[in-house]
Amino acid sequence: MGARAIPVNVSFLQELLGAVAEQGRQLLPRSLGGSSPRASLHELAAALLSGRGEASGVAIASEILARYRTLEAQERHAFLGHLATMQPDPEALAAAAKVYLANPNPSAVAALQGAVESPRQEFFRRLNLAPGATAQIVAMRQDLLAIADPALALVDRDLMHLLASWFNRGFLVLRRIDWQTPAAILEKIIEYEAVHEIQGWDDLRRRLDPGDRRCFAFFHPSLIDEPLIFVEVALMRDIPDDIQSLLREAPKNGDALETPTTAVFYSISNCQDGLRGISFGNFLIKQVVEDLVKECTSLRTFVTLSPVPQFASWLARTRADPESNLIDDIERERLQLLDELDWIYTYGNEAVRPLLMRLAAHYFLNVKTHEGFPADPVARFHLGNGARLERINWQGDISAKGLREAHGLMCNYRYELKEIEKNHEAYENEGLVAASRQVHALLKTERGRAEPGRFLQLSGLRSSRSGQVKEESE
Repeated sequence: MGARAIPVNVSFLQELLGAVAEQGRQLLPRSLGGSSPRASLHELAAALLSGRGEASGVAIASEILARYRTLEAQERHAFLGHLATMQPDPEALAAAAKVYLANPNPSAVAALQGAVESPRQEFFRRLNLAPGATAQIVAMRQDLLAIADPALALVDRDLMHLLASWFNRGFLVLRRIDWQTPAAILEKIIEYEAVHEIQGWDDLRRRLDPGDRRCFAFFHPSLIDEPLIFVEVALMRDIPDDIQSLLREAPKNGDALETPTTAVFYSISNCQDGLRGISFGNFLIKQVVEDLVKECTSLRTFVTLSPVPQFASWLARTRADPESNLIDDIERERLQLLDELDWIYTYGNEAVRPLLMRLAAHYFLNVKTHEGFPADPVARFHLGNGARLERINWQGDISAKGLREAHGLMCNYRYELKEIEKNHEAYENEGLVAASRQVHALLKTERGRAEPGRFLQLSGLRSSRSGQVKEESE
């Protein structure tokens, strides 16, 4: 009942603010509004910060947003550049700092904090008074990220600070997405799916099958029909090792899977580019696990089936580096098979498997960013949440995208509830990657020195189910 009431309340509030804005326009000088506005956006921004009354402030904010939507890309860049010039008053800042240094009491601290804060933050707070402003400010940050101008870094920092506050977990609403969800939201689920493309309505219906599939999304009261992030879950009996079979599995048509033991998070998609850098996924997974356990008490295992989006590009750089000691000349020659578009189906693909799996294990366990964390962004997300890298799957995703980004590899991250906190602390404090013995064993794979004849003989072999691995008992 509460979730259904949110759209009504928000709609009423937006209508009320719209009426306030319209009345406020009557209070403004003609230079700031009306049918023939003459003020520039710069002047409107200054007026918004001038401390006018609430009604006129809402009207000015609405006018700024309406004008901004009509600007061309270059004009938007110029306006954002103007916001970058908004800086604290240096004299007031120096005076507050002097008082603080002389007597650092709570009052002096508060005064110094007020003097240090950028006027941009107050500008965006007042801009957010306009009806529907939150969504438009998120879109404004999307413009900011697309421009990628270092001169706008301070504007982005202030926007991030505010958006992280406005979109904190306390304001988010978790909703289950099913076939009864409004069509406008279902269309956005199809549009925003970023991991495994949804092939139309029939495919979406399978992914929402109440028998063995679940989908959950976070919403914000100010963006009532816009999911922020959503996760797709499959209820199964075993840990899957490829996405093809999971997506092609026959629908249950509402018939519940008998005693499912494993919940598989096989797709997590962020929906709002303007909120990039604000993490919702960790809260989403934890909340969904809690809801799933309440619904299905037989669940014992929680895993992902995750892509490895930057493995192929890393391997390409490694192959091109003559100084790399990860591969020798024979292995570098063997890896040339990967350059063939349909290599996964060709004679010889199994011969490259041990080498590719060893390199993948090295990539996950040893390749780090400058900050000392794993180079793979998906790994950083799940390991940072306390998961364990359970296994690397051969031919996990043989779609064009999967082959292009990861040479077909996928992996499972396992959320062992009793280990999450320990894994998280070790990762954050020491950069340690929690991984199963099975993954560590891949590093010990002997580097092949096979004779050409022996290589060709092995290359003709194919496993009955490539990548099939039994779960390692702990």
